[in-house]
Amino acid sequence: MRELTHEVPKPMVRVAGRPVLEHIVTGLASAGINQILVVVGYRKEVITDYFGNGSPFRVRIDYVEQVTQDGTGRVVALARAFAGSAPFLLSYGDILVNASFYPQLLQLDDAEMLLSVRRSTDVSKGGAVYLNGAMELTDLKEKPKPGEAATPWYNAGIYTFRESIFAYVARLQPSPRGEYELTDAIRSIAQAGRKVRAIEVTGDWVDVRDPEVLAELNRRHAQGRREPP
Repeated sequence: MRELTHEVPKPMVRVAGRPVLEHIVTGLASAGINQILVVVGYRKEVITDYFGNGSPFRVRIDYVEQVTQDGTGRVVALARAFAGSAPFLLSYGDILVNASFYPQLLQLDDAEMLLSVRRSTDVSKGGAVYLNGAMELTDLKEKPKPGEAATPWYNAGIYTFRESIFAYVARLQPSPRGEYELTDAIRSIAQAGRKVRAIEVTGDWVDVRDPEVLAELNRRHAQGRREPP
């Protein structure tokens, strides 16, 4: 996505005429979520100028900056003051799903957290998710080598956490690639015997990770075949 992100951060790349992040914000709003924290970094003013305080989108948007790009675990830590003691939903800024999926992640019940998953024949581009028969997490491995992971489940990049996640991310150590990985904290929750329930994504799911994916989404829209997720 490098050529497409010279002037804008990745979540502001347009799909069907609107930034990816706008699709996410409006989807969350349709699920009844009206308070949103956006973690910004590169070209943050592009995001803050576009969304402002969120009122045009019928939500309240706050912002926090990740000054050092040192991993997804640190991103979660930045939400502590915003979330307080309340459960919260987290989505990566390049994941598109049908808005109808978000409400499924608002029912924690007796789980410590919820993890969205997709079936895939290749889980090497992200997190390989290992589940038991009750769709509960037993293990999670970040970016395994192709053919290495014996699971059909792929981390779909949307989560619901309780306040307890902050204690786990605070104990993180840098991974081999030098980052504080959220997936390491999630694995620790499961290994501590707490229930991490997986929710399979229903409907479309798109990781806008490369120009080919973006071009296909916009081609479908131009042909009037369907809206993006």
